[in-house]
Amino acid sequence: MIKSKINKLIKNNIYLIILALLVFISVFSTNYFLLYKKNQELKLSNSLENIFFNKTLNEIIKNLKPRFTYEEFRIKEGDTFEKLLRELNVNQNEKDIVISNLSKFKLINKLFKGQNISFRLDNNNPVKIIEISIEQTKTKKYVFYRTDNLNKFEYKEIDKDLRRKVVFKEAEIINSLYSGAINVGIQPNVIIDFARIYGFQIDFQRDIWKNDRFQIIYETFLDANQKVLDTGNILYANLILQGKKNDLYIFKTKDGFEHFDAAGKSIKKSLMKTPINGARLSSSFGMRKHPILGYNKMHRGTDFAAPEGTPIMASGDGKIIRARWCGGGGNCIKIRHNSTYETVYAHLKNFARGIKEGKRVKQGQIIGYVGSTGMSTGPHLHYEVIINGKKVNSQKLKLPSGKILKGKERKLFEVSKIKLNVLKSELISSQN
Repeated sequence: MIKSKINKLIKNNIYLIILALLVFISVFSTNYFLLYKKNQELKLSNSLENIFFNKTLNEIIKNLKPRFTYEEFRIKEGDTFEKLLRELNVNQNEKDIVISNLSKFKLINKLFKGQNISFRLDNNNPVKIIEISIEQTKTKKYVFYRTDNLNKFEYKEIDKDLRRKVVFKEAEIINSLYSGAINVGIQPNVIIDFARIYGFQIDFQRDIWKNDRFQIIYETFLDANQKVLDTGNILYANLILQGKKNDLYIFKTKDGFEHFDAAGKSIKKSLMKTPINGARLSSSFGMRKHPILGYNKMHRGTDFAAPEGTPIMASGDGKIIRARWCGGGGNCIKIRHNSTYETVYAHLKNFARGIKEGKRVKQGQIIGYVGSTGMSTGPHLHYEVIINGKKVNSQKLKLPSGKILKGKERKLFEVSKIKLNVLKSELISSQN
């Protein structure tokens, strides 16, 4: 009787019993797993505290890091050999050893813009420089390497098997100068340099019309397979705007290579017309409704809209007197060019390497990159020109012209110009 009642009770409550068993099993399993996990963590913790284990682990991690690494630099205006050494993770004694060995070679005191220098480092403690490669020309470099006596460097001169070839290109501008140049196979760095040398006199947003043309002669350097490995100087350039020629010829002066117009006048002026290439004029100098504040306010600069990260150049030689956060202007740079001119560059994403207050910069040197910091609704450069303390419209500014070649230099330039014109004719004829 009792047994039948129990069976009937079980039968009537079978689902509750099963549910209770499931709950019990779940609770038991969870507690068992947590206890097991805790024991494993305790064992792992004890292992990690083991001195032998730690030494082994550190040795493994150490071996995962490459012992030998390369650091490469492309020289910019103002760079020195000592400055490059400061950027490497080596101690003062190591710097002294390198300088004492290489100081007798004049080439380390005559670095030039665009020159390539690389260092091979041994990252054992302390870090040592075991090889230095210094490009002297496009076809020659010097390699300094450490000898068995760790405080001595030997050197060898290496002639790279490159062939110099002068190239002539021309094209019609349909959409933009950049796309037109790419379509005829001009390397991007050459296009940037082409735009830079014309940046003193041409506004690429307003002066270039559809169906304008350009011509360019520049150096290339090819390997044995006729592959272009590098490019050199632009020897001749011509932007034909609405039928008007703008010829520029390269000529070497005591200050280095410069570009001059047909009359022997340097295209370099005190300030560049615009300190950025490939940008759109988005807001002019004058009264406007402020996009953030919402009321009319005098806009004492010129805004150039451009993609974030677009390089910004110093519009003239000068000294940086501000390179920091400027409130509504975000990251900004102010350059004093002389007793008359100052320029301001605002809303930058960041500054270029080595840019800081007190630093001297050269015209055309990259100082920062387009951003949208501070009171800004999108990536752009806010650019100001200040004359004798007064902000002026940079787009209407009449700037002093560059120097004019005279005397012996002018005669040499005329000879060089004739040779380049003959070269141009020969290159055009060879293409037909």
